[in-house]
Amino acid sequence: MMELRRAEERGHAEHGWLDSWHSFSFADYYDPAHTQFRVLRVINEDRVEPSQGFGMHSHRDMEIISYVLEGTLAHKDSMGNGSVIHPGSIQRMTAGTGVQHNEFNGSSSAQVHFLQIWFMPNVTGIPPGYEEKYFDDAEKRGTLRLVASPDGAEGSVRIHADAKMFAGLLDAAERVERTIAKDCLVYIHVARGSVSLNGTRLHEGDAAMLTDESLLVLDQGEKAEVLVFELK
Repeated sequence: MMELRRAEERGHAEHGWLDSWHSFSFADYYDPAHTQFRVLRVINEDRVEPSQGFGMHSHRDMEIISYVLEGTLAHKDSMGNGSVIHPGSIQRMTAGTGVQHNEFNGSSSAQVHFLQIWFMPNVTGIPPGYEEKYFDDAEKRGTLRLVASPDGAEGSVRIHADAKMFAGLLDAAERVERTIAKDCLVYIHVARGSVSLNGTRLHEGDAAMLTDESLLVLDQGEKAEVLVFELK
């Protein structure tokens, strides 16, 4: 079964410096039908104006991924980490027993467009942690590249959650087929462009939830950047 969630059906918040779309209930947006999908708790699509951002704030017992689509994202945290994240980089922060961080647009002239993704952890009360890795376009072209996983397989960042996250770039005749394990649910989010999923057209910001499906097919991409989540 495939359940669609179109881009315009998401929650929306406009704060002047921040334009944010929420795939799941977040902050002042609450939809009882969309609070989480298994351990996938947050996908926020954020556009932040130049030199603006989220001031120092706290998290606890959450696995947080930042995925930059355009621009640069500057990060600092209470663990002593500081970096500027560019498109292609995956940043993982384990909040654990508690961490403070800020995220700012690293540019004084250009907007930053990124996805903030949270997973519910499979273990709590652990020390906070940080990891960052870069995956170039060639690794994601015409395939689904594993970028986050519970065991850090294939050079992915390690998340303390029962989930795998893949990123793919598809255009023209490129096609991806992936068998879905019996015990998995799959969530697909189109970050950019458009693509067909099992024959159904999805556009930027659209998502689909697959249950009791055995095969995932992505094709007919038009400058598509797709995130696929396999959730136990």
